[in-house]
Amino acid sequence: MTSNSTATDATQARTNWQVNYDVDPIEIRDPVAEALGVLEPGEPFIITYRDAVKEAGHSCPTASGAYRIVQLGLDALYPDDYPVRSEIEVQAAGPRDDAAYGTMSRIISYVTGATEEDGFSGLAGGYGGRRDLLRFDMFDPGTAEPTFRFRRTDTDETIEVTYHVSDVPDGGPVIGNLQGILDGSASDHQRAAFADAWHRRVQVVLRDDSLFSVEGV
Repeated sequence: MTSNSTATDATQARTNWQVNYDVDPIEIRDPVAEALGVLEPGEPFIITYRDAVKEAGHSCPTASGAYRIVQLGLDALYPDDYPVRSEIEVQAAGPRDDAAYGTMSRIISYVTGATEEDGFSGLAGGYGGRRDLLRFDMFDPGTAEPTFRFRRTDTDETIEVTYHVSDVPDGGPVIGNLQGILDGSASDHQRAAFADAWHRRVQVVLRDDSLFSVEGV
């Protein structure tokens, strides 16, 4: 009876963690969206962490870390106004094919619009273009922790954000239930306990600013 009750409680907690991500949305302007009537002039897109989860296909400390990296970077870069797509260059310290930098860059690109050579080239001669604004292996951060720089192309101001992923709590022994979930041998209780612990880790990343360093370059 106790086991069933615990599984039910964990299932409810898991549902709550999945739905109620406790983090502010990111608001960002897009000149092309404004020009084409998708947004009113000066009105921002509102991007939530759930939107980032949809882009990634999952929620995890890497995805939530990427969301906070770009949120904190843009907040520092644009303290008094909305950030603007096409005016933000993203520089990653690591390579594109790195597991962490690859996943993070996709989410950061989704928010900022910054892309490599295959991105949107802009309207009528480049208006609002976002091509070649995402770059990899751009600098030595002096740490193994994921680090990104955000540069305003209109002012050349640059902000560096480092994610201290090694300080994220490990989630405890129930994280080991993942293998059983993947091979189908996990019980409902093990599955629910894993999800609860997993999403609690995500919430820590979304709430704890001490996991990130933000500084001008």
